[in-house]
Amino acid sequence: MTITHLVTHSGGFHADELLASVVLTRLFPEAAVVRSRDAAWITPMAGRIIYDVGRAYDAEAGIFDHHQRPAPLRPDGRPYSSFGLIWARFGADYLAALGVPEADRAGVFAGMDEGFVLPVDLLDNGAIAPSVAGPLAGLTLPVLLESLKPAFDDRSPEADDAAFHAALPVARAFVEAEVRRLAAKARAEGMVLAAIAEAGASRVLELPMGMPFRSAVEKAGADHMLFVIHPRDGDWALNTIRVGADTFESRADLPESWAGLTDAALEAACGVPGAKFCHNARFIAVAETREAVLAMAAIAVAEATRV
Repeated sequence: MTITHLVTHSGGFHADELLASVVLTRLFPEAAVVRSRDAAWITPMAGRIIYDVGRAYDAEAGIFDHHQRPAPLRPDGRPYSSFGLIWARFGADYLAALGVPEADRAGVFAGMDEGFVLPVDLLDNGAIAPSVAGPLAGLTLPVLLESLKPAFDDRSPEADDAAFHAALPVARAFVEAEVRRLAAKARAEGMVLAAIAEAGASRVLELPMGMPFRSAVEKAGADHMLFVIHPRDGDWALNTIRVGADTFESRADLPESWAGLTDAALEAACGVPGAKFCHNARFIAVAETREAVLAMAAIAVAEATRV
């Protein structure tokens, strides 16, 4: 069936229908976006997708509202917003349209749903308070998107619609950036797992380039690994491995005597010609060559494992 109209409510907008519009306008670029509360528009009809309005949820009929009672809930009982409903029905198609490889789509879909879509759903339904974001609550994605609404005293007839359409490419940039990030993470995981197998019992993991690696190291159960090296724009980097996603603590720090040193001072401290830099926080160091960075990694391993 050809979709000719994407229908959401008129007036002020929220993040959920704006983000839902990102998905739908990508999949149905020829469809007109109609913002209305007129019964003639918000009644299901062939060629029409209705969302965040209409007081009904029926994916087969093409209507995706969440304001009615009983409201649509996820299998675990948490509420959907229109974004979550649209994502559940069209998210996989959206990922295909963005070129995410088929083998990665299930993982990217789940990652987007849990980390990007669900927070919007919960905030829109008042299931969590914005304050859970702490001091940066005013900088959450829903708040930022809704800050693009017109000023309260701009009552020109076209103000809300104009603001909605101006906000749409902003929202699109965030959604597509998150899809790219998760798809890249999936690609990186395969490369990291292969490198871990190649490294065997080594404490140092060598990668062909900089990439996300911590989650793959954890997935592989490579608890013995302490450092990662990879080429970087003409030199080589030596990185620590953080113990978790929400901490800066590393499995092992680089030697304290290297902290904050560069060039000749660092070469003198570690005894490795070609050593260039070590961050004061000791989570990354840089060397001119692979041989130099391997020598620095060996020293770091020896110090970290010294009894």
